Amino acid sequence: MGVTIPGPSGEVKESYEISNSLRFNDAEDTKLDRPGISGTLSKAHTFSVWIKRDRTKPSGRHTIAGMGDGSGDISWLMFNNDSLIYYATGSGTYALTTTAKYRDLSAWYHVVAKVDTTQSTASDRFKFYVNGVEQAFTGTILPQNHQANMDAQLVAFNSSDVMDGYMSEFHFLDGVAYDPTYFGEFDNNGVWVPIKYTGGNYGTFGFYLEFKQTGTSQNSSGMGADTSGNDNHFAVTNLTAQDVTTDTPTNNFATMNPLDNYYAGATFSEGNCKIVTGSSPTTFVTSTLGVETGKWYWEVKIIDKAGGSDDTSIGVQGGVSPGATDQMGYNTAGVQLRSNGNKHTNGSNATYMAAQDNNDIIMVAFDKTNNNVYFGANGQWGDGSGNTDESNPTSAISITITAGDFVFAALGDMDGSDTCTYEINFGNPSFAISSGNADANGYGNFEYAPPSGYYALCTKNLAEFG
Repeated sequence: MGVTIPGPSGEVKESYEISNSLRFNDAEDTKLDRPGISGTLSKAHTFSVWIKRDRTKPSGRHTIAGMGDGSGDISWLMFNNDSLIYYATGSGTYALTTTAKYRDLSAWYHVVAKVDTTQSTASDRFKFYVNGVEQAFTGTILPQNHQANMDAQLVAFNSSDVMDGYMSEFHFLDGVAYDPTYFGEFDNNGVWVPIKYTGGNYGTFGFYLEFKQTGTSQNSSGMGADTSGNDNHFAVTNLTAQDVTTDTPTNNFATMNPLDNYYAGATFSEGNCKIVTGSSPTTFVTSTLGVETGKWYWEVKIIDKAGGSDDTSIGVQGGVSPGATDQMGYNTAGVQLRSNGNKHTNGSNATYMAAQDNNDIIMVAFDKTNNNVYFGANGQWGDGSGNTDESNPTSAISITITAGDFVFAALGDMDGSDTCTYEINFGNPSFAISSGNADANGYGNFEYAPPSGYYALCTKNLAEFG
């Protein structure tokens, strides 16, 4: 029989740091699974997982986890049309869907699904929580004593319902129904933060995925390593060491923002770090995090610069969101670097550094305190006269920002007849890094060392320097 345990009353737990997440990409059919297991899932169980979504999926599902026999009794947790859904079949079909929508693609969500079908009161058999708050939902409650058979466990199920985005700190408890207070708490600012789980009770099929390992085998060295003590390790499909990131609920890194894409029509993947520009020339997309002070560093790898010599558009923009034909640097509040080496700001082009090509890694150093931007490539910085040969950023491009305005990283292209492809690295790279360099605070993973005094664009650094 299942046991429902309300959260520990009056107990104060200290928040702690989560070090890793795993990035899933639906285009590559990425997944973790445990095929061939058999048994019966307990009538009481708990999902607790932190999620950062890649992009909304207006007419589809993003499966967080699924388990069952593949044909009869199943138990799935997923996003569906931007709501959360718990979906179960067996002695009927039950789809419980939150009335709330979860469309913030810059934020980490803590999702808890609490199931206990032994309860005689229907409303006690299922609860949804997001960031510590119980969520209203619609649908028919599971019948008393509903139970799923097992012959597989899946995380980010690879079908038409694939997952896009990041997962972190994934607990599945088989045999108990726990409240979110076992996994998180509100800090002094009223923000829901993770705490170390100490409740045990993982049960037969339970697991704890920390995503600290980078191997591809189904063992304790693999990305799907179960550290609950059960050794319920997951097999890895189409995931690489590059998909293990330090973008976590306790240190949220910038990515590019699919919600600021109305005119640009770009395509986003790889946790919003890979961008294929759209058919609208001159306009651009921006980052999820903006800054109003401090010094910041990031890298952009040119995957495909398209047909022209000056198609790429890499830089910063402040003051406004892009309009239908606004280009980066169309006013004094932004600047773009084009692939011919020219800079473009306040509507004018001028020579800055050498031309770039596919597979070049562009370095961007942005000094918001003094409103200066510097560009480089492949470990050397531009000299402002058409060469890329400086060991340090010294040739500043000045922009003018209205007090209080935020400035964002930006990507675009200058030719609507073709598209550019980029992978951007704010410290959580989607492309392979051969050397590995962190900032002075130890954050980020870059191909080239950030200049002295410049930092990765993440919430830990923003709290100190932003």
